[in-house]
Amino acid sequence: MKIIVPMAGRGSRLRPHTLTVPKPLIPIAGKPIVQRLVEDIAGVLDETIDEVAFIISEDFGQAIEEKLTEVAKSLNAKPSIYYQDQPLGTGHAIMCAKDSLQGPAVVAYADTLFKADFNLDKSADAVMWVKQVENPSAYGVVKLNQENEITELVEKPSEFVSDLAVIGIYYFKDVAVLKSKLEEVIAQNMMRGGEYQINDGIDKMRADGASFKPGKVDEWMDCGNKTVTVDTNSRMLNFIQKEGKEQLISKNITLENAEIIEPCFVGENVVLKNAKIGPNVSIGNNSVVEDSKIKNSLIQEHSLIKNATLDNAMIGNHAKFNGEFTSISIGDYSVLD
Repeated sequence: MKIIVPMAGRGSRLRPHTLTVPKPLIPIAGKPIVQRLVEDIAGVLDETIDEVAFIISEDFGQAIEEKLTEVAKSLNAKPSIYYQDQPLGTGHAIMCAKDSLQGPAVVAYADTLFKADFNLDKSADAVMWVKQVENPSAYGVVKLNQENEITELVEKPSEFVSDLAVIGIYYFKDVAVLKSKLEEVIAQNMMRGGEYQINDGIDKMRADGASFKPGKVDEWMDCGNKTVTVDTNSRMLNFIQKEGKEQLISKNITLENAEIIEPCFVGENVVLKNAKIGPNVSIGNNSVVEDSKIKNSLIQEHSLIKNATLDNAMIGNHAKFNGEFTSISIGDYSVLD
């Protein structure tokens, strides 16, 4: 089994955090989003992952490519790195990894997380993972027949069609079939809004008689902007605590008159002094929190927080925040509310 992960582009909705780190490498409960994604896919499939192929922008740099290589190797899978040189859509991104597009594979976009417990229907030619939503007009949704087969994809329907939203994760019994259809889409210059879309390849597969089934997830978590990313961090911390499979609080931390209200993630070499942390807080490696109260927040690595009372906050790497500031130096896209 292969996992194909299109993740080109840094994203603009999560600035300033994505100016230096691509969104899929933002940590959620101590692990990059993309690592949690591929680990959860591997857990649901309960199969050996042979290869993880990442489609990225070439300007991500060597350090990020090394991190992605480590993610693949953590699953004992072959890492493959491909480049998308132009932002020409989901179908184009997938085709950038054409050398890896054969055999059974999952295609997953790297800005979403999920929780699911279902058996993959491998009798189908493909499975599209969906989540029941309250506002289907804001999503692409699928329509099902009585045999639980997907008969139609509808993008942001103005009238009710279905409340099953496509979350951006797909299984293909043989991804080479999708590859051949996307080759047709590109050859025929079938563009929507200046982009080649995976849905057009899927529609061509269905037109040839391919069977698509839904795989329903229990939880779907977005990482599109700051607010939803902080919320996703909180929800993930609660899931991990209930599952009991990960150690969230490092043994190598310094506590001086400090309290941790779980669930929290606290990384290596973190110093908490005169601080109350939690619930639902992640603090990255080598960060220091002094004289502060923090809840429902995400703080990355090598940062210093002093004299702060924070709720629903997201602070990046190598940042300094003093709640008693009289002098400020902040860059583009920074926000103080």
